[in-house]
Amino acid sequence: MKTPTEILQSIDAFLARQPAPAEALKFVIDILHRERPHYHWVGIYLLEPDGAHLRLYDYYVGRPTPHTRIPVTEGICGAAVREGQTTIVPDVSQDPRYLACSLETRSEIVVPIRREGRIVGEIDIDSDDLAAFGEEDRQLLEAVAERLAPFLSQDDGTP
Repeated sequence: MKTPTEILQSIDAFLARQPAPAEALKFVIDILHRERPHYHWVGIYLLEPDGAHLRLYDYYVGRPTPHTRIPVTEGICGAAVREGQTTIVPDVSQDPRYLACSLETRSEIVVPIRREGRIVGEIDIDSDDLAAFGEEDRQLLEAVAERLAPFLSQDDGTP
């Protein structure tokens, strides 16, 4: 298992090769899932052009989810967009905003991805463990979000 610093170094090395946006997103999703054992579901939602919906990027790792399109008025993902900040939920069963995807999911972290000050997407991670996410996860994922931003369209978040 790599440290957060090593994960960021691996991401930086990969992104320095200027991969296609889809390759960049896939690489990031895979390395986060592989190197952080408590990241049981890893995906990226993209803000649609209407600014009112999030769409799950085609590639994600973890159990299937029925939530492939989410209004920004709903869920933890919507809350992160509305509030414009990272949202950590230690126990999803205690948060009325949570949109149930899997009975095994116990906690969630959602990190907005900004490009030129505007939210264009977000990293969404679920864990089967209670209170799985802390400050180290926040710092790592916010740094990852900054690195992914240039690979997402400023207009509609598409890679």
